[in-house]
Amino acid sequence: MNPTFTVDLNCDLGESFGAYQMGNDEAILPLVTSANIACGFHAGDPAVMKKTVRLALRQGVALGAHPSFQDLVGFGRREMAVSPEEAFDVTVYQIGALSGFITAEGGVLHHVKPHGALYNMAAVNPALAEAIAEAVYKVNPEVVLYGLAGSALVKAGEKLGLKTAHEVFADRTYQQDGTLTSRRLPNAVITDQQEAVQQVVRMVKERKVLSQQEVDVSIKADTVCIHGDGAHAVVFAQLIREALTQENITLQAFSG
Repeated sequence: MNPTFTVDLNCDLGESFGAYQMGNDEAILPLVTSANIACGFHAGDPAVMKKTVRLALRQGVALGAHPSFQDLVGFGRREMAVSPEEAFDVTVYQIGALSGFITAEGGVLHHVKPHGALYNMAAVNPALAEAIAEAVYKVNPEVVLYGLAGSALVKAGEKLGLKTAHEVFADRTYQQDGTLTSRRLPNAVITDQQEAVQQVVRMVKERKVLSQQEVDVSIKADTVCIHGDGAHAVVFAQLIREALTQENITLQAFSG
């Protein structure tokens, strides 16, 4: 009997801000199973947060907070020298902001996934990871913590007893230690859509990804991130969804 596979498709959404429009949330939402909604620090604003929560609820998509460093200009992708206490504070603050809108709209917060530099730093910095995991746990211990597969962030969540989802990326390349290739380096992003689709299917079914060093790396894929801000994001999301469905992989929000 063939093994059965289930995976969550998540997307970073709600990243417009004031007069600035980013992504096509309405077109992406029907294609994914969970949404990471910007909380105002790297993108988003109160009106955008409310609108995105409403759109996601309408599509039956699981709702997640997407906390970041307070860095609108750098889109949250610039590293900052913050203490674990500061990381705890900004995480609690942003979860609280989005939770308010979710409660107001009759929804339930499903997960928390840090964004950008905060996410990448927490993947390799145990003290930062523990602070973020503690923030999530103290706000709501039932919430799922999304983190880079095999990272310090996921381990910190597991240590506290949180449900954790090991996340992989559709359009990013990997290093042989399991980390993502820095965006400051060449070939950090996979631009060939078919190559990205094949990488996703292999990560889900074989639990392996080929690193830039041409070495297979073991990886756990509970949830796959699809970036919603690319020029061809909607087409890309459709391709991945179709490919996974053809492989008889069930798509649903992570349940632990």
